[in-house]
Amino acid sequence: MTDLKSQVMAALSSVIEPELHRDIVSLNMVRNLEIEGNTAKFTIVLTTPACPLKHVFVASCNKAVVGVVPGIEQLDISWDSEVPTDRNIQGRLDVPMRCIIAVASGKGGVGKSTVAINLAVALAEAGASVGLIDADILNPNIPMMAGVGNGRPRLVDQKLIPIEAYGVKLISTGFLMDPDKPLIMRGPMLHSAIRQFFMDVNWGDLDYMIVDLPPGTGDAPLSLAQSFPLTGAIIVTQPQEVALSDALRGAAMFETLNVPVLGIVENMTGDFFGEGGGERLAEQRGWEFLGSVPLDAEVRKGGDYGRPVVADKPDTPAGAAFQALAERIAARASVVMLQAAETPSVSVVG
Repeated sequence: MTDLKSQVMAALSSVIEPELHRDIVSLNMVRNLEIEGNTAKFTIVLTTPACPLKHVFVASCNKAVVGVVPGIEQLDISWDSEVPTDRNIQGRLDVPMRCIIAVASGKGGVGKSTVAINLAVALAEAGASVGLIDADILNPNIPMMAGVGNGRPRLVDQKLIPIEAYGVKLISTGFLMDPDKPLIMRGPMLHSAIRQFFMDVNWGDLDYMIVDLPPGTGDAPLSLAQSFPLTGAIIVTQPQEVALSDALRGAAMFETLNVPVLGIVENMTGDFFGEGGGERLAEQRGWEFLGSVPLDAEVRKGGDYGRPVVADKPDTPAGAAFQALAERIAARASVVMLQAAETPSVSVVG
């Protein structure tokens, strides 16, 4: 039996993970292999619960094993997931987070917060534990978009308890301020607020922390990138040229700060704003194009009424687009984290 299990594992070592380009055995994705009669039973542990490639793994595993390993006529595959931990987070944050993704834009009005809330909700619906920091400290929109504008976090053991909506843990100055009064802060105060949102909130154990940044390249994005170990940033743009030039500056800032650009998202695609600009920008600069979201009234309604379209109208084109985006972003983050884990660390002095 042990010899048969070895043969099955050897056969499975020919199955390549499409994103990571390595075999699933060396990646330790095959667990708990047992042989029962003519059936090989095992678990495939994915790097994200949002993985869209289960059918690919099933087909590849069957091709590699069934009819190839003598005596094995069928497979019984179970699924699990373990989001890898960004090694840059280990030792730098006393908070159990495996992956921190910034959602940024070069200019306002491109739907960055819409992308952030729908990304977080889609990941949560896939089974991940997700937090969302509304780091647009002066102009917070996430509470309204999540339908919890009247939420007020409790303080327990000197830690704020985040508000939960759609399976996502949320924190925002929108929960802490009078909605009718402006919030005025200088740069050091912004930095302090963002740091408190990371360190003084009881997040629990998170697979993904999504950070919705204010637009541009000002104090908040700089403070975040310089103070916290970001796994990567996604840049949200519209298709037209004026938005693309701003998106380019935003992405270039993260590259300057040695934060990986996970890719470009083109929002509000359609006749009104055009299409294809985000993909052209990504191709020109060698960045990943993560996908586009169509201009759709359901997205606007979802934001206004606190019902993210990926949860409220998942079968609409926009809902499906956000679901696909979440899958691609999670896959890109896994690739970046595993590549970093295999790269020797370099100590920086100064």
